Amino acid sequence: MNGRKITNTNIEVKKNNRNRIFRYICKNGIVSNPDLSYELKMSLPTVTQITKELIEMGLVEENGELQSTGGRRAKALAAASNVKQAVGLDITKNHISLVLTNLTGEMRKYERIFYPYAPGDAYYYEINKKLEEFLEEGGADRESIIGIGISFPGIIDLEKRMIAYSHILGVKALAFDEVSRFFSFPCYFINDANAGAYAEGIQAEELDRFFYLSLSNTVGGAFFSGGRLEQGRNFRCGEAGHMTIVPEGKHCYCGKRGCLDAYCSARCLSDMTDGKLEKFFGRLEAGEEEIVSAWDKYTSYLAIAVNNIHMILDCDIILGGYAGSYMENHIQAIQDKVVRRNTFTEENTFVRACSYKFEAAAMGASLKVIETFIEQV
Repeated sequence: MNGRKITNTNIEVKKNNRNRIFRYICKNGIVSNPDLSYELKMSLPTVTQITKELIEMGLVEENGELQSTGGRRAKALAAASNVKQAVGLDITKNHISLVLTNLTGEMRKYERIFYPYAPGDAYYYEINKKLEEFLEEGGADRESIIGIGISFPGIIDLEKRMIAYSHILGVKALAFDEVSRFFSFPCYFINDANAGAYAEGIQAEELDRFFYLSLSNTVGGAFFSGGRLEQGRNFRCGEAGHMTIVPEGKHCYCGKRGCLDAYCSARCLSDMTDGKLEKFFGRLEAGEEEIVSAWDKYTSYLAIAVNNIHMILDCDIILGGYAGSYMENHIQAIQDKVVRRNTFTEENTFVRACSYKFEAAAMGASLKVIETFIEQV
């Protein structure tokens, strides 16, 4: 019995080491066995054996030799990045977004298609058709596709395997299987704000703990910590859009009053410019008085929310979603407003604009599929 436990432990240790090595190669481009040994604190023989296995599996390839620092030149190793690929599918009320990524997280193709959501088989049948066209146009080898990450704006219950609730789509208790049966690849489901946060967090070099505030046509949020998303007891962790900012304030689409969503969704801005968010920011840059005034009100409410989140979690806040993707040029003013509300004396750099400026949810959904694959290597 003890011998079996030791054997199982050894297998797990070896799998964990192989996983760490492969993930490091995927994230760092061209490396050598000595690099891996030094950075991951593993013996060189162990690293050499594992990279040999990864080469035999077709996941790593030799890529010449590195510059010599004295002695024999080390073999250059790189991930066979395109041998496996993943699709990200972001489903929204008015459109779908598709991205294709490889093992290193590189976006190889993306497309946004206007296609309003409608419950029922016909919708998903058409989505699958558009997905197949997307892959064919991108020249993607079907054998290389390891799965589809599907992003939904709603509560994703991973235990019950269903989209528990999406007010914006009019969906309730929709089983994963009712969606995945239309696709010929394994499907992985994720909330849209969680997907955006995942894209920011899983690729980051420094950020280990942050709150992602998604400012799209609805406001959502996600808490990323220690390399993973915090889900909460009922998979509702991060639902910042429905925190009360103004008691008995504006009506929110959820039926309540004074929610952050009613004051800081991207539509609060785009509704002033014919639904075109880029047009709003263009006029803001031009200094139009009406637009500047609206932006000042918007960022004042946003500063309240950001400060509240920071007071509770004491972490960085990333502004993402549709509006967040335009905020880089305005981040200093937002930071200043937040700091004026902050009880403590600290630098204002804990507020920042997102790195992924477009299709963040679709990207995050695809990266979740890639990461799931890497975990099993």
